[in-house]
Amino acid sequence: MTRTTAAPHDEPPRRSRLLRTTTVAAVLVPLCLAGWLGWQAVADRGRDDTGAAHAAGAAAPPSGPFSAAPFSAPADTSPPGAPTASADPPTAAQAAPTADPTTAPTASESAGSATALAGRTVLLDPGHNPGNAAHTAEINRQVDIGNARKECDTTGTSTNAGYSEAEYTLDVSRRARAILTARGATVVLVQDGDQSWGPCIDARAKAGATAHADAAVSVHGDGGPPGGSGFHVIMPARVVAGTADNSAIVAPSHRLGLLLRDSFHAATGEPYADYIASQGLDTRSDLGGLNLSTVPKVFIECGNMRNSTDAKRMTDPQWRQQAAQGIADALTAFLTTR
Repeated sequence: MTRTTAAPHDEPPRRSRLLRTTTVAAVLVPLCLAGWLGWQAVADRGRDDTGAAHAAGAAAPPSGPFSAAPFSAPADTSPPGAPTASADPPTAAQAAPTADPTTAPTASESAGSATALAGRTVLLDPGHNPGNAAHTAEINRQVDIGNARKECDTTGTSTNAGYSEAEYTLDVSRRARAILTARGATVVLVQDGDQSWGPCIDARAKAGATAHADAAVSVHGDGGPPGGSGFHVIMPARVVAGTADNSAIVAPSHRLGLLLRDSFHAATGEPYADYIASQGLDTRSDLGGLNLSTVPKVFIECGNMRNSTDAKRMTDPQWRQQAAQGIADALTAFLTTR
């Protein structure tokens, strides 16, 4: 704006009241407008910063003349144990429930689905027979096992309280059958309490071939010295003699034996036998059930029934279920990881 300079001693020209009012308004209005715009900008900045801080979950900026009040989270009114809200969806790991180690399935159970053993046949051979004691003439008859002759069968052992090996082996075999059947296998029992005695050991050995089994396990309880405890697995030595030739099954039977030892130990917590075998494994050539078998087969002595500690385990139904689990897991691993 150009300012006009008056001549010396001259009185400035008079201005009308309207002009003076207009001039004052012209000065004040821009100043007020500028002040309002400045306040609005600061206020807007305060809201933006506060909003950003809330979204990020950070503390509000320091308060100032135009800043909003510091943010404070509302009180949590959720009931105890209710899930808290999250700005981001949980990851898959966060969303997954925590497994209860007492009920979570084992790795072998997870792999053992309803179709894991579809098309497979398993032979379970429950040792002895509760009726053998009443048929001594029949079970004492000698049979050929290839490299020798032995009794058809025996009565087996028992705990000091009278729980028989034959009762134990039949119960565990039935429990293992249920697990394996649930995984899709066809399971054949050499005897299911449906025979008055036996069968003889040579017939038990040949039952695997008759059933077209992929693998077989003979379930037993040992009658060792009372001071000895633990379990062991018996695998076949190579026998080529007389009617016996188990050469083809020795190697796969040893693999099954290792799996059975490890699975049984994991399922039951039972230690390896401390009175026989080595590291829970034994190899024998005097058992007709192994000499004459043409399918991979092993025996398991699940514990020493003459030992008070082992007897307490073996008479416990819950422990027998664990024993069956160990046997079923070994057979599952053997038939699915060739």
